[in-house]
Amino acid sequence: MARPSVPILSGERIRAVALGIIDRDGLEGLSMRKLAGELGVRAPSLYGHVTTKDELLHDVANGILEQVDLSGFEGGDWQHGLVACARSYRAALARHSNIVPFLAYGPARRESSLRWMDTLHGALVAAGWPRRHATMIAASLMYLVFGATMTSFSSGFSDDETFYPDRFRHLDKAHLLPKVAEELDRDSFELALSAFVDGLELLRVASNFQV
Repeated sequence: MARPSVPILSGERIRAVALGIIDRDGLEGLSMRKLAGELGVRAPSLYGHVTTKDELLHDVANGILEQVDLSGFEGGDWQHGLVACARSYRAALARHSNIVPFLAYGPARRESSLRWMDTLHGALVAAGWPRRHATMIAASLMYLVFGATMTSFSSGFSDDETFYPDRFRHLDKAHLLPKVAEELDRDSFELALSAFVDGLELLRVASNFQV
């Protein structure tokens, strides 16, 4: 049988190639024309699978967010669930950091976003947290995760050892930070996550929530 002259398209292949373009060229680098070119088809061929770039971005985002681990909530331990969720969320976003600004605008109608939000909110309410607090905890978790993936604190310093000491005496070792950026950023996230979860437990005790 002769091979088709036009590559066979699938939603999965379209999303994978689109994500590859975003990883390489950023959000602004993705266009339906460029995507069609890399798939080896004409742009109109895409519209049977996805109608707009925005719809495509939501589909790509759904695939990334499906990697968020929600299994920690299954045993009823809300603290373990939060930690596992936050770590896996950060890891999923870190692998595709160029799409993070799109995801940062909130869950909108993305299926995966709403699914993890529903699971998280339900687990917290079932554990005894008031609904308002459960909503604020979910929002705070997103602030923490997105803040940790949208920028690197440690990489933002110059490695010029003469730049800081004369003017900023407490930053005399700041030039060393870029060399350990990945480790320090990871440990800083873990510190913030630990403080967040421990602080919630203090709030629970002080407020006498029956968790």
